[in-house]
Order: sequence, then C-alpha cells, then structure tokens
Amino acid sequence: MIRKSSKATNRLKKHSRIRNRFQGTAERPRLAVFRSNDHMYAQIIDDIAGTTLVAASTTEKEVKGELTKTNDVAAASYVGTVIAKRALDKGITTVVFDRGGYIYHGKVKALADAAREAGLQF
Repeated sequence: MIRKSSKATNRLKKHSRIRNRFQGTAERPRLAVFRSNDHMYAQIIDDIAGTTLVAASTTEKEVKGELTKTNDVAAASYVGTVIAKRALDKGITTVVFDRGGYIYHGKVKALADAAREAGLQF
C-alpha cells in the first residue's frame, strides 16, 4: 500500500525549500503569509535581526470589524492593504514575498495583489 504524505507536510517541505532561496534583510524584509482554515496572517520580517517589523491578521479587532467573513478572498485582500499601509508608515517600500509553501492562487494571490496596489514593491 502506498502511503501519501499529508498536505500540511508537503506545504512545510515546499516552504523550507523556498526559505533556502532567500531571506529578509533590513533593506528588503520578507513578507510572510500564513493562512489557516479560519484566518489570514501576514508579517514583514527582518531575518538577520530576527524581528517582526509589521504584522496584520484577520484576528485583530479593527480588521475583523471591517469584514463579514475572515476566511475568504475579500478578507485576504483587506489584510494585504492593511499590511502595506502599516509597512509604508514604517518606511518599508520593497519586500521579498514568501508565499509560505502555498500555491500562488486564491487568497494568497489576493493578499499579494492588494499589497502591491497599496504601494509595496515585490
């Protein structure tokens, strides 16, 4: 019998391969995306210093208040605009996009497109 590995295990393997290719610096930090079944999370990380510079998610009170659902494409798009605005307020204009092992489609793509439209460059 053939044993299939789980989707979560496959995603973590993809994510580790992606992370070996680049890392966030102070000049160009990493925009990391995580999505669960209920929420979307995004952070801008400086890997050299090991610090999170900016974060946004659908679990935050002010973000959650603007949304009807926290796990759809519209919610992901809103998180993308929020994180881009917060990054621009901190002076961050260019980032490296880390899709977290997820396929660049649907929610992940909506977050990335919204962040680009709000002013982040990647």
